[in-house]
Amino acid sequence: MHYFRYKGKKLYCEDTPLETLTGKFGTPLYVYSHRAIIEHFEELKKAFSLVDPLICYSVKANSNLAILKTLIKQGAGLDIVSGGELFRAEKAGCVYKKIVYASVGKTSQEIEYALKKKIFMFNAESLSELQRINDIAAKHNKKAAVSIRVNPDVDSKTHKYITTGRKETKFGVPLPEAERIILSRANLPFVEIKGLHIHIGSQITSEKPFVRAINKILNLLGRLKQKNIRLEYFNIGGGFGIVYNREKPKTASALAKAIVPLLRKTRMKIILEPGRFIVGNAGVLLTKVLYLKKSLNNKLFIITDAAMNDLLRPSLYGAYHNILPVVKRRSISALPLADIVGPVCESGDFLGKNRRLYCQPGDLLAVMSAGAYGFSMASNYNSRCKPAEVIVKGDKYFLVGRRQSYKDLISKEIMVDV
Repeated sequence: MHYFRYKGKKLYCEDTPLETLTGKFGTPLYVYSHRAIIEHFEELKKAFSLVDPLICYSVKANSNLAILKTLIKQGAGLDIVSGGELFRAEKAGCVYKKIVYASVGKTSQEIEYALKKKIFMFNAESLSELQRINDIAAKHNKKAAVSIRVNPDVDSKTHKYITTGRKETKFGVPLPEAERIILSRANLPFVEIKGLHIHIGSQITSEKPFVRAINKILNLLGRLKQKNIRLEYFNIGGGFGIVYNREKPKTASALAKAIVPLLRKTRMKIILEPGRFIVGNAGVLLTKVLYLKKSLNNKLFIITDAAMNDLLRPSLYGAYHNILPVVKRRSISALPLADIVGPVCESGDFLGKNRRLYCQPGDLLAVMSAGAYGFSMASNYNSRCKPAEVIVKGDKYFLVGRRQSYKDLISKEIMVDV
């Protein structure tokens, strides 16, 4: 996290003390580094320059409009998975011809919405979805551009909840079925099958799963070539891992070194769908310590005003996030192991377990590497208001997401006397 560093005893984002932001906007608070977002995007662009890919940022990682606009200005397209994300893409000013649309469960309304906007391409995940797209396109007398999402049955060696390329997962179609669909494409006259798509998982730290998956696609392409079928696009998805704790993920250049020679063999236009790689280490969640508490067995709990509804990853995946003091204190004794927990009424509500952290009530903590799947997975569980969001650019900062109010919590509800 190159742009979150201590200067003296204070933790900064770029040239702005995080303590300043909590004083102005309160806690819990998400803070993003503008410079980190751009540099991570440019790092990928440079690493894969030999294949000049269309880089479609994965909106689900963090869908804040200011982040989308920042990346669009750098030339990014967007990878969306819902009608709501298409609406966000539209509001952020994305060119429709740079939008690809995945998801195993697109509704008829969502397909129609995307067709009307003339998005670049659907990533279709089943024959039944293809038939639905064909029928809706026929109704509007349009041709729908589609890539077939292939499930290559490759183990990406990541958490089971974010593994998407194994045969037992719900994503994509098996290789033999993809081949059959392409060979019988005449049965779908309003669908133009233009490419293939894979996405084998998230937080993948090795190049090997990508190499195995791409080689399987190369074999499929070889069989199609023998039948004089050539496709134009190959979307290799995303899933490039980042450092949360002691992982040693491959850098973008190391991944490209292993993958690009295979991609060049396809002679296809390449699409990437990174999300976490761009925003994961560009954001932190700031929280205030409310209380210190010891249990009967002398277990120490640091209770904060941020909880699992603000950052779900630790509870959902057992994910590790480094947690640092915003202002360093000097400990006068050996630090005990402590769990950092929130106010939510679940034993699974924790931000970190068994950490050595010296703090007192009122101190501020920074939960690191929280830029991806942080705010985007936040909820109102326990009727808690979602946090505010801020982007930092050097010594300037901008509120890009207002904190919810209690009135916001009930603004869509209708109270009736039944």
